[in-house]
Amino acid sequence: MSSLQLDEDGFFECCQLLLQKSEELRDGWSWERVQGTTEGYLRKTALRPVPIGSKLNHKDSEVERCSVPGHTEDDDEDDADVLLNSSQSGDGGHLCFQFEFHILYSSSFRTPVLYFRAFTLEGKSLSLEDVWSFIRPKLRLSSEDGLLSTVTQQEHPLLGQPFFMLHPCKTDDFMRPVLEAARQENRPVNYVLTWLSVVGPLLGLDVPLEYSSDKRL
Repeated sequence: MSSLQLDEDGFFECCQLLLQKSEELRDGWSWERVQGTTEGYLRKTALRPVPIGSKLNHKDSEVERCSVPGHTEDDDEDDADVLLNSSQSGDGGHLCFQFEFHILYSSSFRTPVLYFRAFTLEGKSLSLEDVWSFIRPKLRLSSEDGLLSTVTQQEHPLLGQPFFMLHPCKTDDFMRPVLEAARQENRPVNYVLTWLSVVGPLLGLDVPLEYSSDKRL
């Protein structure tokens, strides 16, 4: 795309290209259409380790370890083994959460928006305070106001269910320079893929390098 802003048709086109590559890589993305409408969104589920913060309360139980697909020592040494059940809530352990990621188009901001929710394998949901706890170090934020403006909990606009959302108000700040440079160099940019490579790692949603090496994207 050559425009500095993303319209709904452009969003759909970027998503379809991403889906084609995801199918080749077996990366798990799918397109979910909302029944009775023409609207839809990208969806992916994945196991992700979350550091156990002081606000997470768990019953004493036997510690179990598991390997999380897609996470290696090169990605994060602490994430190679994940604590599924632990009473060591303040000792740097991890819990394994099943994350569900949705990428929607925001007509207000004219950008993609990342919605997500997460549950332990035992069905306990991740709280907003838990999300702030593990995102704060990656954002290097010093105040609660910064967290509130970055991650909020609200109703999913298409499903009407509670989800967390990475707020899109800063998206233009980091996307505009990328798009301007691409336009000057007359090269295509997949807005959704480029955006996802920036915001995804905040939640452990890394984008494989094979996406960026594909000239079709």
